Amino acid sequence: MPEKRLSLVFLCMLAAVVLICSSCSSKLGWGVLLWSTEEPAISSGTVLPVYIRSNIDKVWVVGVPGAKGYKIEVPLSRLEMMGSRKKANRRAESFAPYALAYAENLQDGLPIRDAPENNARRVYRLRTGEIMKILSRADGQPAIGASGDPLPGDWLKVLTEDGSIGYCFSYRLKVFDYQGGPLVASAPVISENVVDDPNLDMLLSKTWSPETYGAMINYRRLNLEDLSRNWRFDPGQETGIARVYAPGVDRSFSYTGIRAEGARSWRFEGSGLSMQMRSESTIAVQYPESSGGNRTLLFVALPNSVEDLIFQESARRDRLYSAIYSQGPVFTSNNYGTIIFSEEGSFAWNGFDLLVPQYIGAGVQGNGTVAMDLFLSSDLEDRYSGAFTLRFISGGREEALLRCMYFLDNQGFRIEIVPESSIEDIVVTRRAASPMVLYFFMDSGLW
Repeated sequence: MPEKRLSLVFLCMLAAVVLICSSCSSKLGWGVLLWSTEEPAISSGTVLPVYIRSNIDKVWVVGVPGAKGYKIEVPLSRLEMMGSRKKANRRAESFAPYALAYAENLQDGLPIRDAPENNARRVYRLRTGEIMKILSRADGQPAIGASGDPLPGDWLKVLTEDGSIGYCFSYRLKVFDYQGGPLVASAPVISENVVDDPNLDMLLSKTWSPETYGAMINYRRLNLEDLSRNWRFDPGQETGIARVYAPGVDRSFSYTGIRAEGARSWRFEGSGLSMQMRSESTIAVQYPESSGGNRTLLFVALPNSVEDLIFQESARRDRLYSAIYSQGPVFTSNNYGTIIFSEEGSFAWNGFDLLVPQYIGAGVQGNGTVAMDLFLSSDLEDRYSGAFTLRFISGGREEALLRCMYFLDNQGFRIEIVPESSIEDIVVTRRAASPMVLYFFMDSGLW
């Protein structure tokens, strides 16, 4: 019995050897080498016969050109399997412009993303000096510099040494052609391990606006002029240039990497900039001032994009103005003339002589635009429909402003002039000590 068992084991081993040898001699197909090999030297873009795919060792076994029977292992990520030789040759032809193209990373922490977009998900964080293979160029949104303008460069589809594939903007890359020999960076690669930092990843994935924007949302009083400036803190991970852009501040900081310096606190190496996470929606950014000392500003992650907020607020103002226009658009007063509102947001007013010069300057023409740019304090909201600014314009130049609260009723339109002293920022906080109230009746006969 023992002899029979040994014979059976021997036969199984012999069958396995025959199977392995058979698989080594028959091809799975053909593939295109994406990353050059050094020993033996095979250039990327070369079409190779493929014999084995090992998912355990994560390698292809491929043949070596000009060396019959000689086979080597290539990591799975470094060869693109095409099947037939004809398909492989076609792929090699399309890959030829990038076959020798590699890139060296110049900024620690530069992200590789899953799409050629600034806000796409990060799939890999590069170390300074790390080499990657360029696979192709890609169309996408250009990275934005500290000035707010698009940066020069291209989105590149790249392959890292460990097999990660994604898109990286070329502004902070040194692109070069590999001509053979050791594939090394011009600067030494930072050898420390890249430690996952979920808090930093979360912070870098968000858009940070000044806390004043958050206050606007909380109080439901959006200042379109301020929103349109798009004040923000931009860590500049695509460019290595962080920007602090807020009321009275516009500073840019070049850095080489972002390093943790405590619990939920980071410094931008090579600059005096640092940031601390106060909560998942609030960060404190600190930077040195030219006059000495440091300044700290708070930034918040908004529930909606600035573009969405501008759209929503613009729509709200349009609705308010449409209510005035629909009620008229012609309103007449026995003492203060006639106001005609246009659908586009302009007005024509004649006969306001009694308001000159106390409220409207002498010589002002009665034409201009209506801006629904004022809000009412909570104790005024129940008494008025809203507030607006009449901008008198002549010859393309703004001549005067008249701030007003108003109330619409079934018969017309009541206007109460608001002095500048009653306005804080864009909020009417109180009535004048001696209010000037004008009443205009709807005048359908003039329209």
